[in-house]
Amino acid sequence: MTAPISSTTSSHKESTKPVILVSYPKIVILYPTYIAAIVAGLLAMVLGENSPHHQQTIGVVFLTILGVNLVVLAFDFPRTTSLNLFFVGLVLVMGTVLTSIYVPTLLPALTNVLKQIKPEANPTFYFGIVTILSLLYIAMMINIRFDYWEVRPNELLHHHGVLSNLERYSAPNMRISKEIDDVFEYMLLRSGRLIIHPSNEPRAFILETVLRIDKKEQAITQMLGALQVQVRDESSNNSND
Repeated sequence: MTAPISSTTSSHKESTKPVILVSYPKIVILYPTYIAAIVAGLLAMVLGENSPHHQQTIGVVFLTILGVNLVVLAFDFPRTTSLNLFFVGLVLVMGTVLTSIYVPTLLPALTNVLKQIKPEANPTFYFGIVTILSLLYIAMMINIRFDYWEVRPNELLHHHGVLSNLERYSAPNMRISKEIDDVFEYMLLRSGRLIIHPSNEPRAFILETVLRIDKKEQAITQMLGALQVQVRDESSNNSND
């Protein structure tokens, strides 16, 4: 008889644990460019200027990753079909460009165009991008510490401002909904949009780019479900008395 009671108690504690929600700026999606800049800078440093073909390849790959990241920021891919078409087109374009670099006689016209463009950069350029993004990410991490939401069993709290301003909303009967408008964004960060509508508030609160949105939504749903069951149990006990 003891084991089920302890299991129920532990699950109740987990369901009533506060859930922290943070709406991240869209720049967080640029982390593939950040990683690519680090790798490209290291490769450019190791290879040096004696391998122009490899330097050109590094430049093409880096610009491709940067371009894809910017496309993710500019457009939404609500369906998997559109994402697959985008990847197919990307692979075809990138394959054609790399083929013209390493097999110049196959596509001489494109090779002549690329010879004029020469997408090459030194390690300082790549590490300069790393430095800029690092500073932006540090500023972002500082900023989100002064603007976040906290879901508790009985209330919804909004912490914001340097002076820790606090707004309180009632959590019982609160409605939440999850939206995945960009498949690409969900693949990169498991993020999406979370809409919170407190029962006593005429407006809804929209949180963009919530990381690990599936786990956050599941935890909130479990918490609100446990709260409703507890309220019903208390009301039934009062009626019996």
